Amino acid sequence: MDRAGDERDGGGRGEGAGREVTAAAGERERERVVGFWGELGLPGLIDVHTHFMPERVLAKVWAYFDSAGPLLGRPWPITYRQQEDERLATLRRFGVRAFTSMVYPHKPGMAAWLNGWAAEFADRTPDCLRTATFYPEPEAAGYVGEALAGGVRVFKAHVQVGAYDPADPLLDPVWGAIAEAGVPVVTHCGSGPAPGAFTGPGPIGKVLARHPRLRLIVAHLGMPEYTEFFDLAERYPGVHLDTTMAFTDFTEEFVPFPRAERPRLAALGDRVLFGSDFPNIPYGYHHALDVLTRLDQDAAWLRAVCYDNAARLWGIGRRDAAP
Repeated sequence: MDRAGDERDGGGRGEGAGREVTAAAGERERERVVGFWGELGLPGLIDVHTHFMPERVLAKVWAYFDSAGPLLGRPWPITYRQQEDERLATLRRFGVRAFTSMVYPHKPGMAAWLNGWAAEFADRTPDCLRTATFYPEPEAAGYVGEALAGGVRVFKAHVQVGAYDPADPLLDPVWGAIAEAGVPVVTHCGSGPAPGAFTGPGPIGKVLARHPRLRLIVAHLGMPEYTEFFDLAERYPGVHLDTTMAFTDFTEEFVPFPRAERPRLAALGDRVLFGSDFPNIPYGYHHALDVLTRLDQDAAWLRAVCYDNAARLWGIGRRDAAP
């Protein structure tokens, strides 16, 4: 790990941001993560929002974070700046039983190539849920159909980075095929950390109106439009939300989760899923879990969010829990 952090328990840039990590610090982090899910009686964790990409693509993503680019607007140190095999080993040491390889294009002609890489990655990484993506282009319906035929288990759509309208007519057959197949699609459609031309609940709401059975997982709880995305989740039973970066000290500094929405968070507890954004997080992995305990939710809610909801969505059985 090139960048790691001090040993504070869950500070905004707590464990894993900006200093060389020692073996002892890494073991303490592992013990905290394993202790978290062990105390809940879980067999491990399911993380629905992790990024594995072709190395040259990931290098460009990290360079963007290093430059605190315009969509970030603030320093954003990468905690788990490791080689691919080390990142996989880190998740497995944490007891993450299933995870994703969230890939996403920012221009035409990129999605099919990313899907090919993600399929190969899933073939050699059995604990990764086979992931694919798409972009509004004439070829999209074809390669999404191929991904579905090939057993894809989750899609990633990044409306902000892709700067496209999710209700683009070119994507209508894509959303329709995904909805028909019942495959979840993790979608960054909220306006955090910076708004885009097609972010917010309006554009994706048009997609849901056309495809109300879509299993849409709103990334980052839809921050900063938490309330509006909760409205969509209450309107459409297929809408889920992931916790990626929500509630953390880093995020609470600029888009705090409204305390008044905690009762709705509890009520939607069967459709909230744990996500981390690993490895691209500016704090330690444990912090993303620890903050969930600060929300006045009970142990049943935590178990559902950290494992059971995703296990049900993807048909993942409970396995014995030795990390």
